[in-house]
Amino acid sequence: MKQPAIQPNTQPTSELMLRETASQTAGPYVHIGLALAAAGNPVRDEEIWNEMAKPDAEGEHIEVVGTVIDGNGDLVRDAFLEAWQADAAGNYQSDYDLSKPFNSFGRTATTFDHGSEWSLTTIKPGAVKHPSGQPMAPHINLAVFARGVNVHLQTRLYFDDEAEANAQCPVLTRIESPTRRQTLIAKREEANGKVRYRFDIRLQGEGETVFFDF
Repeated sequence: MKQPAIQPNTQPTSELMLRETASQTAGPYVHIGLALAAAGNPVRDEEIWNEMAKPDAEGEHIEVVGTVIDGNGDLVRDAFLEAWQADAAGNYQSDYDLSKPFNSFGRTATTFDHGSEWSLTTIKPGAVKHPSGQPMAPHINLAVFARGVNVHLQTRLYFDDEAEANAQCPVLTRIESPTRRQTLIAKREEANGKVRYRFDIRLQGEGETVFFDF
């Protein structure tokens, strides 16, 4: 029996109904590809990691540390974070170059060691203007990836010793609840003669960190 000829699909590609790519959470394998040091693997010659500022970078040198906590109050020991911030003059560095004293982009992760803390070695960022023209308070943008998180979470870290700037920041002040606003404020500490800020991120539950939909 003669089979009917199969007609080619002449419908334009832009109109074809394509199946959506399956989604999945980031963990627990994200460390293997993007956080080699945290995974215990040899690092590449040029590795984007948590040293955003070298000793000769201009500005106030600081360390930022914290944990990631889930809805049960337990530590997330294999979260991965990306940081993006301005330099001390309030300018973002558009290209990444390990030879430069400062890079605006960095990566860090929590691990099963060292109290499951993530850390960044950087400088305190300068103020950046909001699209409205009003200056925003100094801050670090953070993206959080973890198992159980289908779409990475975006938040901001502000500094508790920038109270005046925080009170006038056009982004921070849009959060109506003062209690919720406090979830974005890093606490200054003194550690071995160095300036350090602590910022713990709570993914769910009581004290949940404010996340942004940019």
